[in-house]
Amino acid sequence: MTMTKFALVLAASALTATAVFAEDAAPVVADTDANGTFSLAEVQAVYTAVTEEAFKAADTDASGELSADELKAAVDAGAFTAA
Repeated sequence: MTMTKFALVLAASALTATAVFAEDAAPVVADTDANGTFSLAEVQAVYTAVTEEAFKAADTDASGELSADELKAAVDAGAFTAA
C-alpha cells in the first residue's frame, strides 16, 4: 500500500470513529443568559424530566446554578437523561 492510500484509509477511519462518538455525545445545554452556568430552566430545555430536587442534588456547591463540571457529572452519573 502506498503512503497516499494509507493516509486516505487512516483519514476515513478517523472520520468514521468521530461520527460514532458524536452519536454517543450528550445533548448540549445552552447557556442562554451567557452567565457561564446553567439554570434549572436551561437544563430542563434539554433534559425535560429533571426535577428541582434532582437539580439541587447536582448543584454540589449550592450556588443555585450548575457549573459545566456539575452538569457533566450529573449526566455522566445518569441523573439527567434526555427525553
